[in-house]
Amino acid sequence: MRAHVFYRTVIVDGVSIFYREAGPSDAPAILLLHGLPSSSRMYESLLSRLADRYHLIAPDYPGFGHSDWPHPTHFAYTFDGLAEIMCHFTDAIGLSRYTLYMQDYGGPVGFRMALSRPGAGQCADRSKCSGTQRRTRGHLEGATGVLGRSCRQ
Repeated sequence: MRAHVFYRTVIVDGVSIFYREAGPSDAPAILLLHGLPSSSRMYESLLSRLADRYHLIAPDYPGFGHSDWPHPTHFAYTFDGLAEIMCHFTDAIGLSRYTLYMQDYGGPVGFRMALSRPGAGQCADRSKCSGTQRRTRGHLEGATGVLGRSCRQ
């Protein structure tokens, strides 16, 4: 049976953000961040395959796919700008805890999100993380000077 995928939009900071959503809302959430030059469409087959076990959300960044394309004088098309609006996107749709799945461009966006909101990730409590997760988390925390901070609560 093919999973039903919903096609939605939400206004975030005055920008219409398009996203695809599938799976039960009470299942573990996965935020799928796309690469360049792509959009949430790259995750269509993954949405169908995982929707029976996970709540999947795949947004299009501003300037990509079906989201608005604000003029560069009104939106900063930088990794910091994309991470900030994606953090606000998760707020707008009520997504407070999720696992990040990142591809290409999604990496710098997602890592900035993880640094700015460590509690949103699946391993917010370092004492409950595996050894690998603790080491990775420590490296991320040490990288804040390189990555910056974009959307602190």
